[in-house]
Amino acid sequence: MDKLFRVSSSPHLYDKDSVQKIMLYVIIALLPALAGSFYFFGPRALWVVAATVASCVITEAVLEKMMKKPVTINDLSAVVTGMLLAYNLPAEIPIWMPVLGGIFAIGIAKQAFGGLGYNPVNPALAARAFMLASWPVQMTVFKTLPRGGTLSATMVDVFSGATPLNALKQSLNIVKHADAFSVEKVVGASRTIRALQDSYSDLFFGKVGGCLGETSAILLLIGAAFLMYRRIIGWRIPFTFIATVGILAWMFGGQAGLFSGDAIFHILAGGLILGAFFMATDMVTSPITPKGQIYFGAGCGVIAIVIRLIGGYPEGVSYSILLMNLTVPLLNRYTKPRILGERKKK
Repeated sequence: MDKLFRVSSSPHLYDKDSVQKIMLYVIIALLPALAGSFYFFGPRALWVVAATVASCVITEAVLEKMMKKPVTINDLSAVVTGMLLAYNLPAEIPIWMPVLGGIFAIGIAKQAFGGLGYNPVNPALAARAFMLASWPVQMTVFKTLPRGGTLSATMVDVFSGATPLNALKQSLNIVKHADAFSVEKVVGASRTIRALQDSYSDLFFGKVGGCLGETSAILLLIGAAFLMYRRIIGWRIPFTFIATVGILAWMFGGQAGLFSGDAIFHILAGGLILGAFFMATDMVTSPITPKGQIYFGAGCGVIAIVIRLIGGYPEGVSYSILLMNLTVPLLNRYTKPRILGERKKK
């Protein structure tokens, strides 16, 4: 015979992209936001990112050595977890807190379940939830405001260091219960609401208070476009997530009743873009079926906007992704496509 055919077991199709290569692409996509955090918040931002990444990498190496497993820090997944966690932290946070957050992300949310591919929820978001419950003041007070931006100056007059979402939530509460506040306070809150309605430019470019990696929409979108170009992430989860938040914010988020909310503000403010493109699309903790991805994104959007408009926290993106992570096994099970030629049982 001129040709020999090799007989082997499945899989018969191979992908050129390895875990290391995929994680490297994600790191590259996160670099614009890292540069933006350095520009807006100064060298302190780099220290927070470096501490979190180092904590994640060292924790993974130490735990795998202790469990006599192959050390997998070269796949760069711990680096991505560290960067994503740091992007969800304020610049002023004490350095020891990101270190403990990185230990929790890798040790509890990842390695305790078996390592990469077995974690039920996103490790970075699980660590953020742990830190928010443990140190709520340090996680929600933003003393440093980015350079420039008329919105930041306006917000300082009323709420020192508040994020746009927090300022909006507090301002609406003051206006709604005007009898319980002084005239000056009500006037200041009304001025803040008007400023927020004209803040698209500051929100888009990042001239607002907030966590390190979530303030600049344009820098995050540049990274997201790169990931979509490399086919690392798809459109279903992020676009459905963002569209759901925008539609529900427009319907229920306004003072003048239904269909009077500011959808663009809710899309640009907070961690929606960071969460939708970089965390909700995590391959391990998101559905693999097209229908499941649509349901997943819509569920994230519903939970996020309910927390923003009704809940006690001004932001709900992190919790919405964590809660929907737990539904992924069910979504994969009930949205899997029917096998070709399969007949439904009567």
